[in-house]
Amino acid sequence: MVAETDLGNASQLIRQSIPDIDDAIVEYVVGYLDETPSIVDGEDSISDFIRPILLDASSDEEGIHQLCEKLSKLFAKVNDKPSTNGLAKLEQPVNMLTSNSISATARLATSSIDLEAVSGRKVGTRVDTKKLEKAEAKIKAKIEKRERRSNYEASKLINKNADNEFYMQVNPILDYTSTKGKVKDVKIENFDISFGGKGILSNANLTLVFGRRYGLVGRNGIGKSTLLRTISKREIAVPTHISILHVEQEMVGDDVEAIQAVLSADVWREHLLNEERSLNAQINELETSPDPNMDDTNLEQMKESLNANLKDIYQKLEDIESDKAEARAAAILSGLGFPSDKHHNATKTFSGGWRMRLALARALFCRPDLLLLDEPTNMLDIPAVAWLEQYLKKWPSTLLVVSHDREFLDEVATDILHQHSERLDYYKGNFAQFYANKEERRKNHQREYESQMQYRQHLQDFIDRWRYNAKRAPQAQSKIKILEKLPVLDPPEIEFIVTFKFPNPDPLSPPILQLDDVSFKYETGDNILTDVNLSVQLDSRIAVVGPNGSGKSTLLKLLTGILEPRSGIVKRHGRLRFAHFMQHHVDQLDLGTSPVGFMAQKYPGKSEEEYRRQLGNFGITGMTGLQSLETLSGGQKSRVTFACLGLRNPHILILDEPTNHLDMDSIDALTNALKEFKGGVILVSHDERFIDSVCNEIWVCDGGKVKKFDGDTIKQYRQMILPKEEP
Repeated sequence: MVAETDLGNASQLIRQSIPDIDDAIVEYVVGYLDETPSIVDGEDSISDFIRPILLDASSDEEGIHQLCEKLSKLFAKVNDKPSTNGLAKLEQPVNMLTSNSISATARLATSSIDLEAVSGRKVGTRVDTKKLEKAEAKIKAKIEKRERRSNYEASKLINKNADNEFYMQVNPILDYTSTKGKVKDVKIENFDISFGGKGILSNANLTLVFGRRYGLVGRNGIGKSTLLRTISKREIAVPTHISILHVEQEMVGDDVEAIQAVLSADVWREHLLNEERSLNAQINELETSPDPNMDDTNLEQMKESLNANLKDIYQKLEDIESDKAEARAAAILSGLGFPSDKHHNATKTFSGGWRMRLALARALFCRPDLLLLDEPTNMLDIPAVAWLEQYLKKWPSTLLVVSHDREFLDEVATDILHQHSERLDYYKGNFAQFYANKEERRKNHQREYESQMQYRQHLQDFIDRWRYNAKRAPQAQSKIKILEKLPVLDPPEIEFIVTFKFPNPDPLSPPILQLDDVSFKYETGDNILTDVNLSVQLDSRIAVVGPNGSGKSTLLKLLTGILEPRSGIVKRHGRLRFAHFMQHHVDQLDLGTSPVGFMAQKYPGKSEEEYRRQLGNFGITGMTGLQSLETLSGGQKSRVTFACLGLRNPHILILDEPTNHLDMDSIDALTNALKEFKGGVILVSHDERFIDSVCNEIWVCDGGKVKKFDGDTIKQYRQMILPKEEP
């Protein structure tokens, strides 16, 4: 320990240099100096630790530098004083965590204990010294490799530019060794979250066990995305040693190649590669143009030092399998649908949907401790969704994903978090198990609540009848005590049933809509579609499927007349009306207005009551219809768009990814509405359950052609396109 006078001097020096410094910071720094001077080597060690802390309290860098020098000199003198308490200074720090991971045999082998002097007698041993040294070297190498792996796993960072549309929230870990041996479970109790004055969670508990994959489900507008953002920004107390990565928006395009954008996500690997290049450059300079003022001995020593550092870097790169990184990045890009010839294209050449996939690819490549995904399947086609399912099933750390795709959650999730009524409920198993258990819980709660209410009423009736009767008063008093001790049960939630309703159109005689030998291409490039022949009727229920970029959206635009064919004929009935739901429908909304105001702008001539009634047909009720559109969730904005489409009284609904952002109840409502709709439906979707529920015909877009699929279900199509697994 350091003398009180020295500590007092240190405290006085700090306060003189930084008059406004917080007392807690002074106590912390002085406490550090009190406990650690005997294990620091020289002035630099003290300065390296306390300088960043003091810089946080003052912006005067020169003043802080001088203060650190004074403190270092003060405690350097303390270290030079002879020890008076009989304790010996350790030659080097002891890492207790590492020592615990070494076997007892190895500890004996590496210790300085004189075995011959144990218990005051000679101890005979038949240990082969060479074998023991070999075993010791193996154990040491294992421990070092484990430490390097820990350092690597703790340093998965992604740089975040505040002005960048690509928003991938991550919290860097500065001390890479700090995560070693630490539990990476997340357990946060009794926290509240609100947004815009509205309560999202109240007195909630969040538990995420490391290695589990959680699906977060709940109604549109309940606050699921807000919860993810709160976690990623550490606005609730997530342990600092857990690295978090949140994929929310697409990355901004620039001149960087797609594969390099993925590789650069691993900042620790990039750091090691930069170190390798720097060391090689220094070694090359020493060999080609050595300093004439340096003698041969110093030159050799410097070369040896640089080569030793380079060897260490090579070992670290080998530990993280850096040589396999590019192949792994390419596999992720290919799995997400990027053709191999596009891997080296500049990111700015990709559309927003593809840049969203790049953001997802970077996250998968980086492998943080806690990965947060918000509707990751929205921008993916069916093959990419299938690949992502298989990839995430092998995810080594914790996953929390918001999704309304039941098939996806059934494949990926090990647990379900149900967000509702400002709380989180936990269910073991995938979505199908959650759905069954949720209904069972609801029924049990209903029975328990009704049973208790009957019992309460029975007690209350007895009390009311006999409390003033002299003979029965003691019994009535006893019933009062029983009634007071009964736990208070919340009444079962009244589930709000979402319904969608499209108006049925007036009948039309065929032909309704027909494509004859239609081909299309843009001004530059090859044909996107060639010789397409299709017919659509008022009872058609058609799903258009195929890889991204195969022309699905182009086909829909040709049907509606947004695009005109380069050759061939599109025949439309003279009175045919379309309603086209676009994948990026939010771009069509005026976010500064309310849903009612927006509908009045787009479809004038109706009363506010009619607009609100139409919004009510799609679950936008009460004051929600008067809120600003920018405050609504993605699913609520989709409902507003559907309500607008309904005002057109269409004969044919053309829907491009209509289930994106809708919650499961809304998807069910949309499914039922489309089944009841008396007009035609043509849709593009990655939601297999939705396609199977609505459509009876599948068109496959691929290679510039559009053909009717011979099978009956989307599962058959999926099996056809997925690569066959090797036995």
